[in-house]
Amino acid sequence: MPALHHAPLAGVDPSTLYRIMALRVEVFVHEQKIVDEAELDGADLLPTTELFWIQDESGEVLATLRVLVDDTVHIGRVATAIQGRGRGYAGELVEAALKAYPGVVEISAQAHLENWYGRFGFIRAGEQYMEAGIPHVKMLTRAD
Repeated sequence: MPALHHAPLAGVDPSTLYRIMALRVEVFVHEQKIVDEAELDGADLLPTTELFWIQDESGEVLATLRVLVDDTVHIGRVATAIQGRGRGYAGELVEAALKAYPGVVEISAQAHLENWYGRFGFIRAGEQYMEAGIPHVKMLTRAD
């Protein structure tokens, strides 16, 4: 049974961290062809960043996201492995992140996922824009 985990970078064992980063590279660089922005942007190293992931019994990471905290809480880098798609893993991670960070949360959502993020209480906040060659929309949750 896959299990949900979250921890700051220092709390993630090296093998799991490797698998998280490999999944992000697979999804964003290889599948989505995002090459104009660095996947390894240094933000994972910030002390306020927390990684969330779902891992199966064999150690494979099936889905991941990260939460960056500065003046605002940001959810990003939401990615699901091909073998984990259609099972609700990304939704579980978003719900877990929102529970861990109550209040206003921001996401730069790929525009085609606007309705999907809306299921979790995100509301569009502005016009569509291009990020990494893909249409995006800024979305926010409302404070509790």
